[in-house]
Amino acid sequence: MTTEVNFAVTESEADGTPVLAVQGEVDVSTAPELRERLLALAEAGRTVAVVDLSEVSFVDSTALGVLVSGVKRLRSSGGDLRLVVTQPRISKVFEITGLDDVFRIFASAEEAVQA
Repeated sequence: MTTEVNFAVTESEADGTPVLAVQGEVDVSTAPELRERLLALAEAGRTVAVVDLSEVSFVDSTALGVLVSGVKRLRSSGGDLRLVVTQPRISKVFEITGLDDVFRIFASAEEAVQA
């Protein structure tokens, strides 16, 4: 049985802020790519970034760990990692884990960039 990996990360920029738009399932097999992209932004000296999860259908604990390490890294340099979450089941994961208190969560990438 082959499993098709439904996952992509595209990077764009809005008003000087990098936006990573994530699609599909973020789990133990795909989270490392997201980690690499966040690390690359931090290493490039970016202090504020937006991760748009509006097209994400699933996140597991590995994905949450990647996001938490990303926000810690950016905040340690005076920045922030802002999330876009529009799917109710993804919002629920952040609520249940208490991470909705850790992250600033927005309804759109535009709102997150302007914040």
